[in-house]
Amino acid sequence: MTKGKVIQFRRGRHTVHERHFIIEINGIDSREKAEKFVGKEVEWKTPSGKIIKGKISAPHGNKGLVRAIFEKGLPGQAITTEVEVKE
Repeated sequence: MTKGKVIQFRRGRHTVHERHFIIEINGIDSREKAEKFVGKEVEWKTPSGKIIKGKISAPHGNKGLVRAIFEKGLPGQAITTEVEVKE
């Protein structure tokens, strides 16, 4: 199990994709390393203890970030909090 950090919603200039998030995984610093995580499951734990699950869909950029799609949208308070990446 690897830890990661929620960076931001996936967004454009006029749109925000509520279920898509950009995640930084600890120790991953290149696109090649990030591609190995595609298809892995991600879990975010709410302050009340519920777990929201998602899946890594693609690498994002060249610095090792990944895109994850969650089954439900995460709240705004999830930004800069930890997620767990299942291996």
